[in-house]
Amino acid sequence: MKRFFATLFIAGCVHAACANGLESLESFVGTVSSGRAEFTQVVTAPAREGQAPRSKTSSGTFEFSRPNRFKFLYQKPFQQSIVADGQTLWLYDTDLNQVTARKQSAALGSTPAALIAAAPDLRALQADFTLAAAPAKDGLEWVVATPRAKDGQLQAVRVGFRAGEKPAALAALEILDSFGQRSVLSFSKVEVNPSLSKDAFQFNPPKGADVIRQ
Repeated sequence: MKRFFATLFIAGCVHAACANGLESLESFVGTVSSGRAEFTQVVTAPAREGQAPRSKTSSGTFEFSRPNRFKFLYQKPFQQSIVADGQTLWLYDTDLNQVTARKQSAALGSTPAALIAAAPDLRALQADFTLAAAPAKDGLEWVVATPRAKDGQLQAVRVGFRAGEKPAALAALEILDSFGQRSVLSFSKVEVNPSLSKDAFQFNPPKGADVIRQ
């Protein structure tokens, strides 16, 4: 999805140095029922022979209401919307005036969106991911989530939380897909548990848009 669903595989760590990452994830899933933030995303494609890696940067806003509702609005350099309303996952490409609609229950599961916005509790996450703490770095506490399913496009995800904040505040998402593409989302101006109505996650295809249902 212009490529939000990707990941990063990281090795294990010393338990004492890593415990806080898992605690932060559990706190985030258990106590943060909604959120709002701005984000910057840097997508880096694997280097080709004789060439340096190529990167593209985009930015926008993000909102979620647990469980199963979230919205990514890309604003620069192109406009694009990814909206989950609880039943359907909508992807709208403004330039193409094209909407893709997928059944949400089939589209999420082992995805980064399930980690940060969709899962109702830690047990639900553990059904789809193997979770492991990683060493603290850059003032963040990290967790590595590796999908249990081996046939998807996702290799692993690193989720970073600001150290010491209660409730846990989402700060970063690092994603590596099966093609070696790396996507890093950095969150700023994070609001924890704002009041968000269900209407905020409704999506109506624009008039004249080509709608593709999968």
